[in-house]
Amino acid sequence: MRDILFSNIKNFRYERKFYIEGLTREEVETVLKCHPAIFKEIYHERTINNIYFDSLDLKNYFDNQNGVNKRLKIRIRWYGNTFGFIEKPRLEIKLKHNLHIGKLIYPLTPFSLDGNFSINTIHEILKKSSFYQEVCGLYLMELDFSLFNTYTRKYFLSSNRQYRATIDTNMQAYKLLSYKNNFMFKIKDPINTILEIKYNMLSDKTIDDITTFFPFRITRSSKYIDGIRKVHM
Repeated sequence: MRDILFSNIKNFRYERKFYIEGLTREEVETVLKCHPAIFKEIYHERTINNIYFDSLDLKNYFDNQNGVNKRLKIRIRWYGNTFGFIEKPRLEIKLKHNLHIGKLIYPLTPFSLDGNFSINTIHEILKKSSFYQEVCGLYLMELDFSLFNTYTRKYFLSSNRQYRATIDTNMQAYKLLSYKNNFMFKIKDPINTILEIKYNMLSDKTIDDITTFFPFRITRSSKYIDGIRKVHM
């Protein structure tokens, strides 16, 4: 199944992440804007919302922990308001092969995230989707909710347009049940910041010129992994 998904990726890219403690978002943004690559904001700040799926034994989570060279994350993502009517959700399958990262994206029909939301809501949406067979729909139907998280993101681009940077703050993680959710059990992280640098494979040869400027250490930080630890373990 994974090989089928990986074969659908046309362009892989790289990511470098910095998990930053002890600095405000404004301070991290100042460091980024002082970079000689001249990063400038390119998009308005917005809230990102994700519902993640995994097997009951959390195979995708443990594949990440164990360093499996081909691993994936499956999520539904939308932007803007976290609850209520979700107008433009999309299914994202994020695949990683060693350091190479690719993403498959499929639009979904709208749904409401409220007290009636359940795994059956998602199953009905998936069964009616045009891509159901293409992305191994039967496999997706075997998965359950593993995490629901939200955070605020700002976007920046270097002057040569080769490197995109994002700054994530206000992380929140929810434990999402298959049925009967009231969304009351959540973990907040209003202090720490995640800086990510994203670029294509051709720009990898000069990435050290970008990362060595930052007074931060590159990490394997994952909001999904961190969220699973906090709400399940």
